[in-house]
Amino acid sequence: MPLRILLAAIGSSGDVHPVIDLGRALKARGHRVTLATNEHFAAQVGANGLDFVPLGTAVEAETLMRDPRLWHPTRGFPAIIERAIVPNISRLYRIVEAHRGPDCVVAATTLCLGARVAQERLGVPTATLHLQPSVIRSHIDNGRLGGVTMGPGMPRIVKRALFWAMDTFFVERLIGPGLNSFRATLGLAPVRGIFGPYLHSPQLVLCLFPDWFAAPQADWPPNTHTTGFLLHDDGGLPEAHAEADRFLDEGPAPLLVTPGSAATDRARFFRNTVAACEASGLRAMLVTNHPDQLPPDLPPGIRAFPYLPFSRVLPRCAGIVYHGGVGTLAQALRAGVPQLVVANTFDQPDNGRRVELMGLGFATTAGAYGRGRAIREVARLVGSEAIRRRCREFAPRVDAAAAAGRACSLIEGLAPAGPGSRAA
Repeated sequence: MPLRILLAAIGSSGDVHPVIDLGRALKARGHRVTLATNEHFAAQVGANGLDFVPLGTAVEAETLMRDPRLWHPTRGFPAIIERAIVPNISRLYRIVEAHRGPDCVVAATTLCLGARVAQERLGVPTATLHLQPSVIRSHIDNGRLGGVTMGPGMPRIVKRALFWAMDTFFVERLIGPGLNSFRATLGLAPVRGIFGPYLHSPQLVLCLFPDWFAAPQADWPPNTHTTGFLLHDDGGLPEAHAEADRFLDEGPAPLLVTPGSAATDRARFFRNTVAACEASGLRAMLVTNHPDQLPPDLPPGIRAFPYLPFSRVLPRCAGIVYHGGVGTLAQALRAGVPQLVVANTFDQPDNGRRVELMGLGFATTAGAYGRGRAIREVARLVGSEAIRRRCREFAPRVDAAAAAGRACSLIEGLAPAGPGSRAA
């Protein structure tokens, strides 16, 4: 019988779009699907036929995007904790509480700690959705954490020490008081290891990326499944779509340049990338909903656009220069275009490292991305036939429909007796 499935997501477009795709797939299988996320996405959620519940206001989302700490290597995480994680713990708990019932299942993204509290207190079947591998700790191969590569070559005792420092000075200190004070009102004991074991549902963890992007580690939670990338990127203005099509028709394939939907202060990134495109004689599409960070006078062949569905334009581009967000990364993989990752913080350095290891492009950091570095990296990217060939080889591996099917089946399996048994 159909289930009532509550999805929850905290974050920017790259965090919410895959969950919309999952919701569409679950609805197509006959379930009633509600998505709890910031009201900034209300219209988009409704346009995709899903029920919507607000989890935070659009003003809160804009305030976080404008917070000068957001993309700082050490101050960004406290900003997200303060403005997104902690305020939504009790809100999401109450949403789950209102939706619970014998036919209710919850699936929530990494930062949705309120869903974990509700799972523990109310017994609602719950899956944790991870969009990027960097949020699953491993003492074997933890990828890259900031500027530190924590692969198999790093001694495990060093990894443990780094995780201890993160927990002691950031996670437990900044999240613990708010989380545990709310837990106390529910009669629950305080928890530690918030970004360790507690982060993952003991029932089901879904990694919405493929195992060839990040191989599962032996010390990942035992109930973890990799499904593959989920892709969703509708929206944008029809007039912007038409203008983009005209621009693409006017000349050679351009670079697509974007710092991500949540970035509002990447003027240096745009300025240096524009200089690199000029030096290489490249056309470019600069994509952002925050045009105040763009250079005031763009040279011929370089055009600015508001949000565009990347599935629409990326296959017609020569490559992409971007921040390394996993949602954009997946779209670039499917389009088969070379990638230059200019990572800021959070999961982006790790994603950039994985792009390099797969031979799909190059990675650097926002701090190192000066004018000279930008000119060299862009020229190197567009000049590599080996990378273009490698990208074409990887593109067919991205099968969003198959990934959605696997994720749906696993979520359906959380129902108390399974959907089939319920029908009987």
